[in-house]
Amino acid sequence: MRLQDEIAGCRLCAARFAETATGHAPRPVVWFRAGAPILVAGQAPGLRVHEAGRPFCDPSGDRLRDWMGIGPETFYDRARVAVVPMAFCFPGYDAKGSDLPPPKLCAETWHARVMAALGAVRLTLLVGGHAHRWHLGAAAVAGGVTATVARWRDHAPSVFVLPHPSWRNTGWLKRNPWFGEEVLPALRARVAEVLG
Repeated sequence: MRLQDEIAGCRLCAARFAETATGHAPRPVVWFRAGAPILVAGQAPGLRVHEAGRPFCDPSGDRLRDWMGIGPETFYDRARVAVVPMAFCFPGYDAKGSDLPPPKLCAETWHARVMAALGAVRLTLLVGGHAHRWHLGAAAVAGGVTATVARWRDHAPSVFVLPHPSWRNTGWLKRNPWFGEEVLPALRARVAEVLG
């Protein structure tokens, strides 16, 4: 059985998801192919992605593609861009309607195999704090997302550390104009180089 099919059939978190406020069943969103030169390492699908079965098919995805300087036709070409979140399924909402964090069980179960299957990725985008902590370890802990993203040059050009593109982070982007002025031009140039 192909790894993608194994992940798509995963039901390890069925009981956990049934107990959330959304009471939903697992629906892994699997979007990668060996040999893709760009890896988007995100957090977890949101409700829209869960319903559509396609990663970043929401306003966050629109913003991320803008940050990368590419359109949907390139982003959704699995031969060019792999999307591997910290959890392949929508984790659900808590009783207050807030997003639950990605279950660690997903990354612990699948990530080593997925990374081995992807092969030599030329550019990795770490999107959001959960992905920062998993992929960077101690280098992502001190100071949280802002400090980690501010040290983007420590990892570029093979890795770009990004905040989550959620519209909830619009205030963060306004408070940190250096992100748009410094990081995004470098990111777009690197994406163009890798895909060129």
